[in-house]
Amino acid sequence: MRLVSSDNFSFEEITEAYNQSRVDYLVPMPMNVARLKEYARVYDVDITRSFIATRGHTKLGLIMLGVRDKRSWITRLGVLPAGRRQGTGNYLMEACIDEAAKAQHTHLWLEVIKGNAPAHKLFTKHDFHETRELIVARRPPGPQDLVVENIKQTTTLEQDEILILLSHRQRPANWLNETESFQNIHNLSGILVELDNGGRGWVAYHASLLQLTHIVVEVTAGDPTEVTAAVLYALHQRHKRQDAVAENLPEDAQWLGFQRAGYFDSFRRIEMVKEMKKD
Repeated sequence: MRLVSSDNFSFEEITEAYNQSRVDYLVPMPMNVARLKEYARVYDVDITRSFIATRGHTKLGLIMLGVRDKRSWITRLGVLPAGRRQGTGNYLMEACIDEAAKAQHTHLWLEVIKGNAPAHKLFTKHDFHETRELIVARRPPGPQDLVVENIKQTTTLEQDEILILLSHRQRPANWLNETESFQNIHNLSGILVELDNGGRGWVAYHASLLQLTHIVVEVTAGDPTEVTAAVLYALHQRHKRQDAVAENLPEDAQWLGFQRAGYFDSFRRIEMVKEMKKD
């Protein structure tokens, strides 16, 4: 078994290997080439520090490493059927940990799907510890059951305004929802919502023809559940035909607002971090 930097492969080859590693995965999440390229760009994946494990001409597994300042993030770890039960995942993890150490990064982050015991065991073995549980939520398109009648005003936000608001959030963001991720997203949209009772909040998101993604809600005044529900009501009044996905939400008062607005718990991830040792 040997490791090869991912920049030695085309995105077509990387995508094919990734999809093969997910054929029987707990949550498959298949990719196409365009989506994988966009994923790497938005989440600052360094292809030169990402790896594919091979034996001869056979691909056994892959792993990707996102890099921001002195932090890094492991993602898309997958072992193909040909590489199972051979220590492939461990080999790939060690490679990314070594890359983070060589770059003198202070923290190494990842998420594991709740219920994926083998992966959780692997990460724990490498001294990752749990930080929090995060929800991946969906809302199907269609009419809203929720009715909100106390919205005083809605204001469309420009991209530069959205980025300023994102940078002033009070709650800690996950790697997927950090301001750095949103800086890499083209054509961001946002809505500021004010209520009659003084409640105030905003939502940032990306709208495609069929789906709303990168949804982040922040409440700046008022009851978190009420304001979150009202902000999402305003969002889905504007986008009635799109499916919606909100990733890595903490289970808190705002999550209750998401539920009121028609979102359901699709699956959960466990966020984990490894504090890198200093020389």
